[in-house]
Amino acid sequence: MAYCIGELNRIPVGKAMITNLNGTSIGVFYEDGKVYAVRNVCPHKLAPICEGAVCGTMLPSKPSEFEFGLEGKVLRCPWHGWEFSLETGDALFGISNRKVKTYPVQVKDGMIYVEMG
Repeated sequence: MAYCIGELNRIPVGKAMITNLNGTSIGVFYEDGKVYAVRNVCPHKLAPICEGAVCGTMLPSKPSEFEFGLEGKVLRCPWHGWEFSLETGDALFGISNRKVKTYPVQVKDGMIYVEMG
């Protein structure tokens, strides 16, 4: 079932619009022209992950080389700094097999619809 959660222009820049759908806290992000919906629970210690930063991260690289990437595609937990893909919910770089729950999102006529099974 798809739930209309409001207008796309209500999402604050660089932050989540946090809403409650059927008792589940969901954060909706608008980054680089794409909309993402994430359950607002970090799988590590149950932090409100959608209050964390959307950012980039240091990429795996050769010794003494530092490469930054994935800008606007990483959700960092505000409690312990664990990083997850905003798109897939996967923990980055094999730190864990845990992932944050993501939901399909559509935008129609400027309104955001989140699909929850």
